[in-house]
Amino acid sequence: MQNFSTTPPSPTPTTTLPPSTIELCEGSGTTRHNWVISIRDKLEQAKQDDRTSSGKSCIYKVPRYLHRDDKKLYLPQTVSLGPYHYGQEQTSMECHKWRAVNKVLERTMLDIVVFLDAMVELEEKARACYEGTITLNSNMFTLMLVRDGCFVLELLTGCQNGFSQLGYEPNDPVFGTRGSFFPLQRDMILLENQLPLFVLSRLLELQLGKHYQTGLVVNLVVRFFEPLMPTAVTFARDISSEPSADELNYLHCVDVFRGSLLLPNSKPMCRWPMRSPVRNNILHQLIPSATELRAAKVQFRSRRTGLFWDIKFNDGCLDIPTLVIHDGTKYLFSNLIAFEQCHVESSNSITSYCIFMNNLIDSAEVVSYFEKCGIIEHTLGSHSEVVDMFNQLCQGVIVEISDIYLYPLFTEVSDFYHSKWPTTIEMEKQFATLRERYFYSPWAYLSFFAAIILLVLTASQTYFAAYDYYH
Repeated sequence: MQNFSTTPPSPTPTTTLPPSTIELCEGSGTTRHNWVISIRDKLEQAKQDDRTSSGKSCIYKVPRYLHRDDKKLYLPQTVSLGPYHYGQEQTSMECHKWRAVNKVLERTMLDIVVFLDAMVELEEKARACYEGTITLNSNMFTLMLVRDGCFVLELLTGCQNGFSQLGYEPNDPVFGTRGSFFPLQRDMILLENQLPLFVLSRLLELQLGKHYQTGLVVNLVVRFFEPLMPTAVTFARDISSEPSADELNYLHCVDVFRGSLLLPNSKPMCRWPMRSPVRNNILHQLIPSATELRAAKVQFRSRRTGLFWDIKFNDGCLDIPTLVIHDGTKYLFSNLIAFEQCHVESSNSITSYCIFMNNLIDSAEVVSYFEKCGIIEHTLGSHSEVVDMFNQLCQGVIVEISDIYLYPLFTEVSDFYHSKWPTTIEMEKQFATLRERYFYSPWAYLSFFAAIILLVLTASQTYFAAYDYYH
């Protein structure tokens, strides 16, 4: 007979694991020790970011709330500059950048090491200009500054003095006279596609030597982007001759272009970051639309001036400088607004102007009226595209009322509007709507009077037919 033991088997000895090796989540493979190390690494990275930035950022990634439905407004399509979109351009444009560097070395008879060493000295300062952490190592970052900087300077100098003097052929695909610079100008005005201005200044100083003059880069930038000016009257703005126009006061091409749009004595004071923000939907209530203002007997006139933002209101008349709208205007204003939204030390001048125009323009009929008055000149497909452009520019924008340079004008116009009798305004609004919808051309008037005559003749015929029947 087989005997079976009734003694229970001794339990298998268990080993207590230290807390540092216990998995945070079963099957994750992450221990508490590794988890704490990763957190400390992130804290150390944040400390380094804080030391490198120290409030000196001036080239930003556009916030998501401004992206709207069209991200192409902020993304380069032809050429990428700087670290944000590094390596995302076409191979052909990469080749042209190296061609530009080679031309610079041939003209100056300097070794590439001279330019690289100069950028190594500026590396820490240049990195601090960009928001967030730049993953490029030191060699890649300094080489990027030399390559992209020489490419930009070749374009700026060539447009000023002629590309033939720089050694390029007339039929060169990029540095020539036959090509269009609009795709390059559009990409070079994007906020995320910028190089610090002191980098361009240092590279140009190495090229020109003793012939270099302070403020030369500023003038080159202004003249290069002059075709994008949204003004009817164009003139060369030599802003480097102004007392406050030292290159150290400008940050990059976007800042220089914005400064060329505004007079030095008209730049509002820096805004305070602790003020409570106000969204555009509240600002929309501060001034009526052009349709409502016309109903209140407000007149609109155009002003031929290069200062598109210099709007006046006197004795019930709004004098608005002519605004020229082209295919690049949306890119231009979008990135200028993004810069004003991101940079604490910037005013809201361009933003408040766009809000003002968006409030006035509430329909395609208003655009047509402004076009007849000479207030707007545009080359877009339709008047509705102008309305959509201003609506998209102002979506999600947050501003402080006291920072808007047009706020006194808002108050003046609003007081004039509300001083009218409400009944008169309502009646005039109806008549204005009728005029804009049904009497927008002489043919519309002729059609209306023809319909009236036909109605009178029909009524007369009916009357005489009934008269003959009863008698």
